[in-house]
Order: sequence, then C-alpha cells, then structure tokens
Amino acid sequence: MNLKEKIQIRLDKIEMLMNEDFHLKNPDEVYDQTLDVSKFWSILSEEDRDFIQGVQSSIEEGWSWKDK
Repeated sequence: MNLKEKIQIRLDKIEMLMNEDFHLKNPDEVYDQTLDVSKFWSILSEEDRDFIQGVQSSIEEGWSWKDK
C-alpha cells in the first residue's frame, strides 16, 4: 500500500466520523485524526485540504456535519 492510499484511508475514516457527527461527542479524537493527515499537507489535493480545514472548523465551532 502506497502513501496516497494510506492517506485516503485516513480521509475516508474522518469523513465517516463526520457524517455520524462523532466530532460533537469526541472532538479531540477527530481533531487528532485531522492532524495525522495534515502532516502530509504538501501532497494533499486542494479538495482534501479544504475538507480537512472544514472538518477542523466544524470541530472548533461545534457545527453538525449533517447540516452541510
């Protein structure tokens, strides 16, 4: 498995957690997962960067992801 595949698996997991609004119950856990992906910022696509930033904003502001 190459690095991009590993990153995609992590992104998919974050997306699944966000779709379940898991970040409203366990914000630190989801935020830590975004940091785990952010260390690869230079190779993330613009779409993936926007997603990570949106997730972090949602965690910080306490927004439901389901309302997006």
